[in-house]
Amino acid sequence: MSVLHITNETFESEVLRSDKPVLLDFWASWCGPCRMVGPILDEIAAERPDIKVCKVNVDEQPALAAKYGVMSIPTLAVIKNGQEVNRSVGALPKARILALL
Repeated sequence: MSVLHITNETFESEVLRSDKPVLLDFWASWCGPCRMVGPILDEIAAERPDIKVCKVNVDEQPALAAKYGVMSIPTLAVIKNGQEVNRSVGALPKARILALL
């Protein structure tokens, strides 16, 4: 499965109502650490059909970033059954990202 780009309009259906755990990346195109994490998230999305990998561009969706209290990017949040169950801020290697799940 490929990475899904989330907007205010798709957030509830794709993230909160997902039947799979969601790895949610809050990012921006100008953010160097975000660009380092991006290819890792693409790999995870391709390798793990049991989870959904989603991205929220904080510049395009500031209300979602504010709702989740995102102060620094990249912020990775794990959402299960509509609830945030884990969070990490900053660039992480693949093994540490997978450990969040």
